[in-house]
Amino acid sequence: MDFYVEQAVLDAGVKIVFAAVYGLDNHGEDPEWAAYRDRRLEELYEAYAGLDVHADPILEGFNLLHDKTGVKRRKNIPASENLIRLLKKNHGMFYINQAVDIYNLISLESKLALGAHNIDRTEGDVTLRFTDGSERFVPIGQSEPIPVAAHEYCYCDDSNEVLCRLEIRQVEKTKVDEQAQNVFYIVQGNEATPCELLYETAQKILDLTTRYCGGSGTVITPRIR
Repeated sequence: MDFYVEQAVLDAGVKIVFAAVYGLDNHGEDPEWAAYRDRRLEELYEAYAGLDVHADPILEGFNLLHDKTGVKRRKNIPASENLIRLLKKNHGMFYINQAVDIYNLISLESKLALGAHNIDRTEGDVTLRFTDGSERFVPIGQSEPIPVAAHEYCYCDDSNEVLCRLEIRQVEKTKVDEQAQNVFYIVQGNEATPCELLYETAQKILDLTTRYCGGSGTVITPRIR
């Protein structure tokens, strides 16, 4: 599997690296991880108590990216902003499984938009590109495809199926459940994001995931198309 990004998407202000972990075990929950997660969530809840999303360069950077690419703000809340809203509303976050909880926590910490996908359910290579409206898109939790608008930046595999719409909505096809063994991660920023932060965040995903779920991983810089 290779990873690609269109130059036009980069020109719009998207910054992107990928990571992959092979041979992980996503069954159960490590008590050490659970204690670390709960402690960090409490710290982040306190740290973000007075956060103004629109005054934060990275969080607002995703909204500005949406403005620039013609995506309506009100109906398209960036993933990291939404996680922070959930944290502040619920004094915590929804637990899914260990691998997913790990990258969600790192998204909260970094304010970057992260996603995870089952490599074994991905067809061919992955390309971050602008859509033309012909793509198949079955959001996570749904069973039937819904229309895809043209000129949205999306992550697609070689079957012309959207794996992640913008940095907002992932899909049923490649969702990471307890059976997943090989996973690739999206680490996306915007014009306000230092490139070093993307690579540091990708490495942290690898470090925590392999520590608590096993396996081995690598950070991947996509090729430009």
